[in-house]
Amino acid sequence: MKSDLPRVLLTGFDPFGGETVNPSWEAVRRLDQQTVRGHQVVALQLPTCFGQSLRALRTALARYTPVLVICVGQAGGRSRVSLERVAINIDDARIADNAGKQPVDKPVIRGAPAAYFSTLPIKAQLRALQAAGLPAEISQTAGTFVCNHVFYGLMHALRDTPQVRGGFVHIPFLPEQAVAHAGAPSLGLDVIVASLALIVDTALALRRDVRVAAGATH
Repeated sequence: MKSDLPRVLLTGFDPFGGETVNPSWEAVRRLDQQTVRGHQVVALQLPTCFGQSLRALRTALARYTPVLVICVGQAGGRSRVSLERVAINIDDARIADNAGKQPVDKPVIRGAPAAYFSTLPIKAQLRALQAAGLPAEISQTAGTFVCNHVFYGLMHALRDTPQVRGGFVHIPFLPEQAVAHAGAPSLGLDVIVASLALIVDTALALRRDVRVAAGATH
């Protein structure tokens, strides 16, 4: 049965780079069909592929007409849930994507602005996560691989619909992945899911962000 509730779209990626699991998809699919503040969550898996990922995202935006979109990706080596501040108009892949493509110094969208900022209340989300004892940070870079590609493409797609907010969240490896990466930082899936649920809840609760220091010195 089709729901009449307004929708929140959460996206994760399929495994890439030799991994057999991607925590972004494992986490967002746990939230699929849940109701948060009168909104229905819809989860979508994106391919870790330049171009293909944006086509799938645009199709989902048209199909679900969400009021909030949060894309989630794996950032191996990070120890906290990272609320991304800015997406940049560059593809510069250190490794090939899942389709074998490895663009270098190519724009995500030719002729588009150099960057877009997240429209999520990232400072309020940070404060909420920290108050709940969940490890979190504001990140000043989403990289230049498919995660940034999707983040930039999302914000470009939403540029003329300010009532629809969007952004990107990076999450660490799962513990079972970290074992194969010399003890890299990790977070358990339950912690990641709880963090994403709170990120969604905070975004729906607040239209305006709070003003707290969460910058970086390098």
